[in-house]
Amino acid sequence: MTGDGSISDERALVSKKHHLAVGVDIGGSGIKGALVNLHKGKLVKKRTRIPTPRPADPEAVVDVVADVVRSVAEHAADHDVIESPDEITDLPLGVTFPGIMKSGVAHSAANLGDHWVGLDVAGMISQATGRTATVLNDADAAGQAEIDFGAGKDTKGVVLMTTLGTGIGCALFLNGKLVPNVELGHIEIDGHDAETRAAESARDREGLDWRQWADRLQRYYSTLEFLFSPDLFIVGGGVSKRSEEFLPLLNLDTPIVPAGLLNEAGIIGAAAMAGHAAKKRRKNSAGHG
Repeated sequence: MTGDGSISDERALVSKKHHLAVGVDIGGSGIKGALVNLHKGKLVKKRTRIPTPRPADPEAVVDVVADVVRSVAEHAADHDVIESPDEITDLPLGVTFPGIMKSGVAHSAANLGDHWVGLDVAGMISQATGRTATVLNDADAAGQAEIDFGAGKDTKGVVLMTTLGTGIGCALFLNGKLVPNVELGHIEIDGHDAETRAAESARDREGLDWRQWADRLQRYYSTLEFLFSPDLFIVGGGVSKRSEEFLPLLNLDTPIVPAGLLNEAGIIGAAAMAGHAAKKRRKNSAGHG
């Protein structure tokens, strides 16, 4: 679920550049951002990256998010994508967060710290950037990007995206609509938290070869297949660039394909969700006009 931090000046409603939005991806090591073309699902220019503060105190992280947005604005203005950096405030802003988000409020934040829990993250970012911010779970954002522009585009029914990395992030969609905050990396399989056995980090940590790791993935995806009967699995994370090493080893009834957008998925998905939210606000505003 996305959350909008409300501010009085809703300039995004009158933007003439409805095909553009800003996406920011808050990660454990870096905070990345870029301007995104929502018609093409691509970054307009190269992304900006600033290291995530340590410790990841809320005020410090929010300040870096604002710095990233300013840097994106300056870069876009330098390349004549927008007329001036100030014009960036007219564009939708979407931000990913590594935890469960409900109406802009953090309900978990394992990689950043428990001191985030209960904070109105969307409101804090809105205040720091001077515009409405749409904030959503990072796995949900990556999944939204794949649904709108990548491997899941135009797929009907149930689509389940899994991101194999340090843990296992999951995003669930029904006919293109997000079911937010599913934490399917933590389901129990054979007495273990699934991601401790099947995440890409487990392969590295235990020195598993592709076949050994695929055996664990088989157990994991077979369980998801039994529980959800999906129409498509999408596999993301950095290891998806080597999908030919392990996906052919899996025996599933459900089609399973690598993600198409890789490391840009979070930024693109955040921008896409912000664009959807801005479009809804414009529609509601017109209905009340």
